[in-house]
Amino acid sequence: MCRCGHLPYARPRTWRCASGVVEEGSTRRKDCGSGDGMPDGRGVNPHALRQGAMDNGQPEVQHRLDGAGEGRRWGCLRTRVIAKALATALAALFIGCIPGRPYAQPPRVPQSLAIPAGSLREALDALASASGTTLLYSPDLVAGKTTSGLSGRYAPGEALRLLLRGSGLEARDAGDATFTLRPAPAANGPGSASQATRRQLSAPVQVRDLETIELGGMTITGTRIRGGVTPSPVITISAENTREEGFSDLGDVIRSVPQNFSGGQNPGVPSLGYSGAGIHNQNVTGGSALNLRGLGPDATLTLLNGRRMAYGGMAQAVDIDAIPVEAVDRIEILLDGASAIYGSDAVGGVGNVILKRDFDDVVIGVSFGGASDGGMATREYTATAGSTWGGGGLITTFKNARADPIYVRQRDYASVMRDPTTLYPGINLKSAVASMHQAVGAVAEMTMDAMMSRRDQLYNVASPDGWINRVNSETTTKFAAPGVRFFLPNDWTLALSATRGTSEHIQYQRRDTAKTGDSTLSVHDCLCNKSTVYEVGADGALFELPGGEARVAVGAGYRRNEYLHFNHLTGTPTTGGKEGSRFAYIEADLPVFGKPDDIGDGNRLSITAALRGEDYDSFGGVILPKLGLIYGPSADLTLKASWGKSFKGPTLRQRHLAPYVMLAPPAYFGGTGYAADATILADGGGNRDLGPERARTWTASLAFHPDSIPGLDVEVTWYDIDYTDRALEPITNFSEALSNPIYAQFIEHAPTPATLDERISDAATFHNFVGAPYDPANVAALVNLQHTNVARQEIRGVGLSGAYRFNIGDGSISLRGSAIWLDSTQQNTDLQVPFDLAGTLSNPPKFGCRLGGVWTKGRWTMSAFVNHKGGVRNLPRDEKTASFTTLDAALRFATTASANVLPGLELTIAGQNLFNRVPPPTTPWLPAYAPPYDATNYSAVGRFLSISLSKQW
Repeated sequence: MCRCGHLPYARPRTWRCASGVVEEGSTRRKDCGSGDGMPDGRGVNPHALRQGAMDNGQPEVQHRLDGAGEGRRWGCLRTRVIAKALATALAALFIGCIPGRPYAQPPRVPQSLAIPAGSLREALDALASASGTTLLYSPDLVAGKTTSGLSGRYAPGEALRLLLRGSGLEARDAGDATFTLRPAPAANGPGSASQATRRQLSAPVQVRDLETIELGGMTITGTRIRGGVTPSPVITISAENTREEGFSDLGDVIRSVPQNFSGGQNPGVPSLGYSGAGIHNQNVTGGSALNLRGLGPDATLTLLNGRRMAYGGMAQAVDIDAIPVEAVDRIEILLDGASAIYGSDAVGGVGNVILKRDFDDVVIGVSFGGASDGGMATREYTATAGSTWGGGGLITTFKNARADPIYVRQRDYASVMRDPTTLYPGINLKSAVASMHQAVGAVAEMTMDAMMSRRDQLYNVASPDGWINRVNSETTTKFAAPGVRFFLPNDWTLALSATRGTSEHIQYQRRDTAKTGDSTLSVHDCLCNKSTVYEVGADGALFELPGGEARVAVGAGYRRNEYLHFNHLTGTPTTGGKEGSRFAYIEADLPVFGKPDDIGDGNRLSITAALRGEDYDSFGGVILPKLGLIYGPSADLTLKASWGKSFKGPTLRQRHLAPYVMLAPPAYFGGTGYAADATILADGGGNRDLGPERARTWTASLAFHPDSIPGLDVEVTWYDIDYTDRALEPITNFSEALSNPIYAQFIEHAPTPATLDERISDAATFHNFVGAPYDPANVAALVNLQHTNVARQEIRGVGLSGAYRFNIGDGSISLRGSAIWLDSTQQNTDLQVPFDLAGTLSNPPKFGCRLGGVWTKGRWTMSAFVNHKGGVRNLPRDEKTASFTTLDAALRFATTASANVLPGLELTIAGQNLFNRVPPPTTPWLPAYAPPYDATNYSAVGRFLSISLSKQW
């Protein structure tokens, strides 16, 4: 008795071959050519049918067998056909004896797959072998095509759809675990199965108009509904993009995205607030935080596999660079407000870092680099190992990266500053991540993601009169996120999850005095953050609409944040607080018409809706709606629009910062005409009555993806954000507090003694600058310096993203890029005239772009990208900087683990800013301490060259 690995066909079928006709079930084996093996003229290359070598050198069609014997193969196939027919008859008889039991086909159970990027043909073979499916296609159809690969838990059909994205091909389900491949018809509408195959994951800055979903980990960006769609634009940067462009960490990756502002928490930004743009625009931890459209690192939500990480430092920033890039499958950036989906902080958008799954290799890597002008000497060592088993898998990554500081003596344009001031800190990062999943039959899947990192930072600030502040900091980040998902009847799932994150930033600041030679420890603080989240959620189908199933996701949970600023010199906390919130949400995806598998005129309409409610211990509740629309008038166009409300809760530092009062003469606040003994009392610090910052967002986009030009995708996006109730210290210029009418609402003239006593009793410290005892009778005015919900920002602009991939010879070229035009203004008080943010010092430029291409041929990959940032205005001095344009390039040589020569080897030579452009000069507001350029937009690194080598086993 012979054994067949798989029965490829369930019904008689005739295959036309170059040398004749072979009927299914026939005992005769025909020698078929590779050019016309399918009924419609295409060749054959399935899992159960593969090409072999004949004595005459011509390919043949063979059946893959577990048993031996060349002449028994077609007989075995006939036996299997007969056996299946008998089994089907018996099953039908049995089912017919059970009243009311409908016939159901065996479910296509998702399974763990890990298929690397590269040749599409090799990827299809790997999918067929791993999933036991049959794929029918002509070898010519996939020749020269590549895929971005996949890693996760997928049903075979979904995995095939993802592998075919950007190839111009579609898969048609022929039944019985058999799929045929063919060119995607031009008539299919946006969002259909064939249209979905056109989306490319290979674009570094590419907007996708369909869902962003990994079924295994249920990591979804922009929607919580499995298979749902998002009306918001999403940038996808895959691991292959990162390797192609020579990036070694996620900080470099996000700084290359034009929609992200490199100010805020960023190692290139001056520390101790010397950038002149407030506490939210300085380097505290040495990490890198997303800061979409310059709204602040606390207004962009950062997730790891869809879970929240703990805040770092003091401004609710999340260090995305703590995640080792070697463990990352892709990062997806949602360019729209999404608080109705994810809750607080998602005002500017959401960054979701998705880890690799089912990694079954060991990779060791080293990298060395440095700046050609000196400094930034880097050494990186990485190790990644993974394993898969029945229904589960584990991946672990460890990274040790060191970078030397850049001193002002190493840059001529910074000679005005005193050595050993650093322009870029020295950093030592140790980071480890682990991700595991395990299926429990077809009942449930358990997951566990964990990460730990420690970042040591060193920077110096030297004054002209001789003292030097030497700052060392240690930031330890921990993250653990267990979860379980139950697979319920009728395609419903129930998920339970918990997340625990901590960030402990310990800072040592020592002041060296040149005149005396003294060295004094002046600061020893801990900025400690903790985050805990518990959540339960379910999703599934409700009913059928003309366009498909109406699906819904519902959930509820609890989140708790803790913040403590502890002074180790005094042994007492200076700031601290806790806050809990309860939340519930519902989201719906309604496909009104145009089923994804229809082949017609391409018309498709989907409506999405979400509603979330949160109740905080401090300021109470918020209700957040979001509505979206996706319309495909033809196969070549997709229109999307969304409207929603988002919010950001006040930081615990803003609410719990130790309150203080100070007594000063009126002249200190710009007052004139007061009595000689008059005084002014000002109170500042935290404000426990702060409410949430609120935003209304509009987004609309038009995507052009012509079927007549496979591989081309272009999308233009318009956005408008009205961001109100921003919390800040409203009087930004103390010397005008009493003279400038825009501050009138924060001045209380002739305050009562009871009011003054209340402010003084609430204060932790009292500062007297008048040289006389406090007398309430002499206080002429009370000045409010506390954080207040008063500012308003308006942000609007246009974004353009595109990619075009085509074959050239036996290689391929991928052209891709993104550009943004931004206009934003701010109004600190109701009486103030709005002033510009975008295009001014320490804010995003009005225009930025990154354009380039990648050429791939065999084992070689070469990329080149141009980065451009417009100039910014220094408003106090009425000067504008020049623009800043740089060129990045990388050359990579890589072999597969199964290659005969140098297996599993990857060598990359990369360079950033190859022409060594120096940052455009400007006059800083503190010339002795701040660098003479805008460090939030332009880098002091200069030309940076690196070489990386890795080996895979």
